Amino acid sequence: MTRSVYPGSYSRPTLRRLITPRGLEGASPATTAVSYGVVVVACLVTIGPFFYLLSSSLKPDASLFQYPPVWIPSHLYWGNYAHLLFHTEFLRWVANTFLVAGVVTCAKVLFDSMAGYAFAKMRFPFRNALFVVVLMTLMIPFSAILIPLFFIVRDLHLLNTYWALILPPLANPIGIFMMRTFIEGLPSDLENAARLDGASEFAIYWRLILPLVKPGLVVLAVFTFLIQYTSFLWPLVAVSSTNLEVVTVGLAGQSSISQVDYGIYSAGALMALVPITLVFLFLQRFFIAGSLAGALKQ
Repeated sequence: MTRSVYPGSYSRPTLRRLITPRGLEGASPATTAVSYGVVVVACLVTIGPFFYLLSSSLKPDASLFQYPPVWIPSHLYWGNYAHLLFHTEFLRWVANTFLVAGVVTCAKVLFDSMAGYAFAKMRFPFRNALFVVVLMTLMIPFSAILIPLFFIVRDLHLLNTYWALILPPLANPIGIFMMRTFIEGLPSDLENAARLDGASEFAIYWRLILPLVKPGLVVLAVFTFLIQYTSFLWPLVAVSSTNLEVVTVGLAGQSSISQVDYGIYSAGALMALVPITLVFLFLQRFFIAGSLAGALKQ
């Protein structure tokens, strides 16, 4: 018998056991020590750039290019953070980013889950052909549609508005593919029984399907929010007003042709990392469970 991984289906120790590499089961102590040693080294290599970013944000410009480099400054310099907070619109950039990313995330979770339910459970003409067309759009790089998309938004008089930042990302079909995969794994007997009881298709979707695919909704929400939070190219093209800049565009505007302030860049990157890190830590249990859903069998 198979079942997908949803919160409540497995306890936390069981999830931990499921994601533990099976190659270490019954291994000798030496093999286990070497394996964990490799993991520790990989973690240090991964954390190294973030530690250097933190070190650079706490040093003045004159100390950034010392040789040999100083990883731990003797005197902490908070001027980079003060400059961002009191001499730039950093807080407004973050607020704009949260507004755009939040609206896009909520809209995509709703629309993509509805489309995923339609492609997974409903029967209508050319369903499979339409889904193939949706998947084909994933093969088109964004750079190929950047200029036509700009002209469309310009002709709709949406440039330099929040709508220019919100509407185009809603057309990304990756969420439809994800939600179709999650919903397709649910047994069809559930919605068939609901139909026999007289429930409408929207009632089945809203009251039956959505509660069962909460991990999938969380995975889609985290991915969408992360993509929008780090988006740079389209906000740079679609918005020229400083009041509408997102955090990535605002930080990029702190440099000039003749000078790049790496200390301010480092401080801004670290402060911009805090919100998205908190979002992931808060939702990590659902994120891991949703990532494993459909991949593990029991």
